[in-house]
Amino acid sequence: MSIASYLESMFSLEGKLVMFTGAAGGIGSEVARGMAKAGAHVALCDINIDKLSAIQKDIESEGCKASSFLLDVTDLDNIKKCVDQVASITGNIDVLVNCAGINKREGIADVNEETYDRIMDVNLKGVFFISQTVAHYMKKQGSGSIINIGSHNTGWVLGGCSVYGATKSGLVSLTKSMSVEWAKYNIRANCVSPGHIKTDLTTVTWEHPERSKYLLDRIA
Repeated sequence: MSIASYLESMFSLEGKLVMFTGAAGGIGSEVARGMAKAGAHVALCDINIDKLSAIQKDIESEGCKASSFLLDVTDLDNIKKCVDQVASITGNIDVLVNCAGINKREGIADVNEETYDRIMDVNLKGVFFISQTVAHYMKKQGSGSIINIGSHNTGWVLGGCSVYGATKSGLVSLTKSMSVEWAKYNIRANCVSPGHIKTDLTTVTWEHPERSKYLLDRIA
């Protein structure tokens, strides 16, 4: 077997349906493009449907498969509706990538209840219930992979990210619970914790003269 054939047999996503939350975001859109190029049909889900349409067209222009769906991860009825729509493409959902996430950079003393609840609802509660819903399909098909996007804030904490960091630390624990409880259904769960990647969400930090230097000094 050639090297190319071996790598294709190991890592090809041809015939797989991959569902993304937060697919209009910086990380979600790029990971979706990569998986589409590896052969997956990517289901792009986000509250920003206009931006999704542009990403879908971009992916399709390269001969890859993509579909777009409106998803508000804070709305449980919408979660059920969206998951069912995605599953109708092939009848299964092979991979779920939870990328949806928000933040508001404030000191602990300045966070109000509305901000606290909003970040918790998107970053943790939303992941919990969309994973629960998708898992019903994965259990029936006897396989699946759930990839949660965490953050370096789970170990390397930056000031002004208390609620965000708490949600991502909770996500690590939730991922461990998923992997333990759903292993018997051949469902894998992993959490990837990226560094401070340049996206719309991190612009405020990268444009800060002191914080950006702090981050840059710690990049090898």
